[in-house]
Amino acid sequence: MKHPITESFSHQKRNQSKGLAMLLDPDKVVLDEVEALVRRAEATAVDYFFVGGSLLTHGGIHELVNELKACTRLPVILFPGSVYQIVPEADAILFLSLISGRNPDLLIGQHVVAAPLLRSSGIEVVSTGYMLVDSGKPTTAHYISNTHPIPYNKADIALCTAMAGEFLGLKVIYMDGGSGAERPLSEEMVRTVSKGIEVPLIVGGGIRSVQEAVNIWEAGADIIVIGNALEKDPKGTLLEDLAVAKSAFNKKIKLS
Repeated sequence: MKHPITESFSHQKRNQSKGLAMLLDPDKVVLDEVEALVRRAEATAVDYFFVGGSLLTHGGIHELVNELKACTRLPVILFPGSVYQIVPEADAILFLSLISGRNPDLLIGQHVVAAPLLRSSGIEVVSTGYMLVDSGKPTTAHYISNTHPIPYNKADIALCTAMAGEFLGLKVIYMDGGSGAERPLSEEMVRTVSKGIEVPLIVGGGIRSVQEAVNIWEAGADIIVIGNALEKDPKGTLLEDLAVAKSAFNKKIKLS
């Protein structure tokens, strides 16, 4: 079985190129606006669409995935908050094991329920170690997961957790402050984890500016995730500015 999304993540890690994922919450995206959103994403810096959320109240994830697939060739990847967010039409699913917490349901419990559904769907499964990090205030992800996040200034705990996930065979590490995080992860934590693991590192939560994105890329994240920042972008130019920064960053990497 081919694993194009997993390989795409690994390619960025090997080549030190930087990627950008746009996180779309089905509760917040208006379907009539998806095509315009896709065109803007395709014209700028976006490499992947992540779709999902910790808590969905309107049940529109299937409609959103199908609309995205009708509009774009960019990968549409599920970022599920539960087994109810499995959509076979997506290109892949981040099969999240919450390795920063001790909630057995999110370490393996829901995965057992989801496994036969995923096997029959044929969707690419990207085994992902998911790590919640304190972001300055409680987030939906913290509350729903019923776990304590890794303290903001404890880079050593984050590193050991990420290494354990890698040794368990997880293909990707995803560190996140959660939706609505007050601040991005510390550059020290990102740098420490990135240097200590060989699998791709995705970082999300609290990144609201181009400079914050560049700082996280420079610290070692292979892919950053932007979500709430796009909804609260007063000038409406964040994606375009990120495209310029990412292009310059990757060009610098190629020349070095």
